[in-house]
Amino acid sequence: MSGYPWAAFAAGLGWSALAAFAVMGVTFAVAVVKGVHRVVDVAWGVAFTAVAAVTCGVSAGHGDDGRRVLVTAATALWGLRLATHIARRGRGKGEDARYEKMLAKAPGSRNAYAFRTVYLAQGALVWVVSLPVQAAQYIPGPLGAGAVTGGVLWAAGLAFEAVGDHQLARFTADPAHSGRLMDRGLWSWTRHPNYFGDFLVWWGLFAMACDAWQSAAVSALSPVLMSYLLVFGSGKRLLERHMADRPGYAAYAARTSGFLPLPPRRHASGRPRR
Repeated sequence: MSGYPWAAFAAGLGWSALAAFAVMGVTFAVAVVKGVHRVVDVAWGVAFTAVAAVTCGVSAGHGDDGRRVLVTAATALWGLRLATHIARRGRGKGEDARYEKMLAKAPGSRNAYAFRTVYLAQGALVWVVSLPVQAAQYIPGPLGAGAVTGGVLWAAGLAFEAVGDHQLARFTADPAHSGRLMDRGLWSWTRHPNYFGDFLVWWGLFAMACDAWQSAAVSALSPVLMSYLLVFGSGKRLLERHMADRPGYAAYAARTSGFLPLPPRRHASGRPRR
């Protein structure tokens, strides 16, 4: 395998940053017109897809074609599925409570504050978190053990996330479940199957970058950062703070794993807590 094309990779970083911030800029314009900033959640998956597609284009002739297609397709499938799910979930709804609370404290223009603290921040996060997606596409050698391992982790994560989202959507769509907590299927094994699925997806994409030590080294921060965000940042921690006062949540949390899927905890009698 020839050496890693550092100059081409460095040039590609600029194009990927442009793609990420372009998506966020367009989304901001849409949000201002619609009057709701929750649309930025849809842009999260779209921005990763844009970065993967742009990198695939500019890395042509530098990285292995099979890996470039694999990484781009894996990122796009994950990103567009997530964007579609979030768009459907938020259709016809007003501002997300998280953004409403944050923007209520805006010093001056709410839109300007949102642009600085949400859109620019998310664009930067997309660029950093997507480093494995970018770096892997410049690896000149053929697919190796990292790509295989990464593909397995990615597929498991995507399936876990998609099944969890589908189960929750079906549960909440049933009027008989109004006001009840979802504690069935994957949601009986972990309180956050969607976040755990994301966790696997990004460790899988990082593994795809591990067929060369150079790409692994420059992208190692990505899965660590994403894991931190999912568990301690804007994912699990923030959602559980919002859910804490809901009737039955304390009991649900007591019997259900906080992140890693585990069998529901049981009473001394051996029966699951319900």
